Amino acid sequence: MNNRRETLKQGMTLAGLLASTGLFPQFAWAYNKTAFDAKSVADVAKAFGVSAPVASKDVTITGPDIAENGAVVPLGVSTSMAGVKHLLILVEKNPSALVAMFNVSDAVESSFSTRAKMGQSSDVYAVAITSDGKALFAKKEVKVTLGGCGG
Repeated sequence: MNNRRETLKQGMTLAGLLASTGLFPQFAWAYNKTAFDAKSVADVAKAFGVSAPVASKDVTITGPDIAENGAVVPLGVSTSMAGVKHLLILVEKNPSALVAMFNVSDAVESSFSTRAKMGQSSDVYAVAITSDGKALFAKKEVKVTLGGCGG
């Protein structure tokens, strides 16, 4: 019993030490409230301090052509470019355009997937923001239908 209590105590001490040195992960560091509150693709770019995104074949967006359930639409973003610091997924007609932000570095494979809620058919964007301030995108139209049978 004492071993368990001692282990817990040491673990809490270590967590406190890591948090005080900045080595303990905290979600707030990666959070960009202005970008997540943005209503358009242009507003998201402005929140990241970049000009309007330019189309690029180096950025890939994946998702269904027709989503039968708009509550859980699988989307993916990837790039093989070096120097990318953020990968974003945006849904143009959502109340808040930015649905996912991934902080990346050259040390990780820049390929991510998630599920997003879409209230209606919309263009979906994958945006790569590079460390030199460029924004590159790929776009895909995703149709949201009741039952997935419409067009």
